Amino acid sequence: MYRHYLTTYLRPQAGKVALLALVFLTAIGLELWLPQILANFIDLALAGEPTASLLRVAGLFLLIGLLSQTLTIAETYLATDVGLTATNRLRADLARHTMALDLSFHNARTPGYFIERVDGDVGTMNKFFSRFVVRILGNVILMLGVLILLFGIDWRVGASLTGFTLVTMFILSRISSVGIPYWNAAKEARALYFGFIEERLSGTEDIRANGAVPYVMRRLAELARAYFRKDLKADLIGTTSFGSTIVLFAVGSAVALGLAAWIFQEGTITLGTAYLIFGYTQLLTRPIESIIREIDDLQQAGAAVRRVNELLEAKSTLKDGTQALGEGALAVGFERVSFAYEDAPDDRRPETESVPRPPSSVLTDLTFTLPSHTTLGLLGRTGSGKTTLTRLLFRFYDPQQGTISLNGLPLPDIRFDDVRARVGMVTQDVQLFNASVRDNLTFFDSNISDDRIRFALRELELLEWVEAFPQGLDTLLQAGGEGLSAGEAQLLAFARVFLKDPGLIILDEASSRLDPATERLLERAITRLLAGRTAIIIAHRLGTVQRADRIMILEQGRMVEYGERLALVNDPGSRFAQLLQTGLEQELA
Repeated sequence: MYRHYLTTYLRPQAGKVALLALVFLTAIGLELWLPQILANFIDLALAGEPTASLLRVAGLFLLIGLLSQTLTIAETYLATDVGLTATNRLRADLARHTMALDLSFHNARTPGYFIERVDGDVGTMNKFFSRFVVRILGNVILMLGVLILLFGIDWRVGASLTGFTLVTMFILSRISSVGIPYWNAAKEARALYFGFIEERLSGTEDIRANGAVPYVMRRLAELARAYFRKDLKADLIGTTSFGSTIVLFAVGSAVALGLAAWIFQEGTITLGTAYLIFGYTQLLTRPIESIIREIDDLQQAGAAVRRVNELLEAKSTLKDGTQALGEGALAVGFERVSFAYEDAPDDRRPETESVPRPPSSVLTDLTFTLPSHTTLGLLGRTGSGKTTLTRLLFRFYDPQQGTISLNGLPLPDIRFDDVRARVGMVTQDVQLFNASVRDNLTFFDSNISDDRIRFALRELELLEWVEAFPQGLDTLLQAGGEGLSAGEAQLLAFARVFLKDPGLIILDEASSRLDPATERLLERAITRLLAGRTAIIIAHRLGTVQRADRIMILEQGRMVEYGERLALVNDPGSRFAQLLQTGLEQELA
């Protein structure tokens, strides 16, 4: 389980890892030498050696101490560099994998789940990447080196402290493993807590407008209380383990002092050597504690690795196709398509306790063809399946029954990249990033030149509007488009899609939130955007529907009317003609 991550993320840094090991082992050698220098100083001082000799020993001690600290700093820097490089690569791989999973996987999990996997669990693995192998090996060498040197002083000292080391490591390993389940429970509570915060913060306007603030605060308090209690219990267990460690090491120091005093009174060792026994015992506590901590970290890393593996092993139910889509406008075909969503788990309970409900039907037995260079006006009340139809065209989901085709090719046979490149969408809620206008238009694609951007804006008659921004294309936008009106954000979305040059355009309520100042600009932009392309326009507004060549009306996932717009207008018995008479906006609200 660990080998894959070590070879994948540490092998590219083999040089740094080797240097880290060398620095760490050199620091260990210096640590073993320092107590001997101090013991030698004590013996020289008691023997009445000249001050110059003592100063030389003191200077050597100071030099070795400074060198040891320098190596410690270097080791910390290298370990942090190696760990962050590895974990950042893993985070990127996890994020890429997560974005490739189908929407049904995302809908079944809260944002907190993904945050905890990509950030929390990968952060736990940081120490494993940066220090585990080197530190385990290095501390074992340090511990064995101390015990060998203690045996060299006196076999009784070496045997006694070897026994103490084995007993202490056994006790500490048993104590440290007790806390693992509590830390895992705290992590799960943390994921639910922060997932709830993220979801509610993104819906602040709706929550406040609908008076749901008391409910949100109550739920937040419940989740915070659960997180607090579980984290407190885990901390308490950890503190108890730490206290046990202090007691055990105090016993070890007492044993060392007693042995040193006994052997010194026998006259077989000097006072400096007696100090050396105590000094090495103190030094021995560090590798013992570090090895136990590394084993504890390994257990936590093991739990994190298992959770990361679960995410990495999750496969999209959608398989990539092999066919390419040609250039130009796309023809659309639906043949007896039926689709239903699977309900997501209730976010008020952990995912392991969630009971999914039976899926509810959204589209039923839908059949129609839309020739290329044709604009379809898609009408229906909220929940009738309009947006679902467009999601199926993007292949965010596959229908349970039936076939969807583009240019006569079944959608599952077409490459994902071709589908996403050749189908463009503008929605009511435009996603803008905290970045420049340029980056928001190009989705951070540096291969798109400013000349190409300006050409697209000029074609849409939006160049003058964009250049009126304070810094033009370099104007920094706030996340979510703060500072822009809904209409202005949609104008940027139209330019973004135009740069993509798709063969099929989907406008999902894209003109429903326009302010008067930008409506004229958008009307011209729509006209230019739809020219030479196939389009599907989901609309509540009469003006937008008049652009359509054909009209489809959906009710409860079923097509109740489909035909040429002009023919339906001239047919008094058609549903569309009745909608026009009674008022499209009111009837479809």
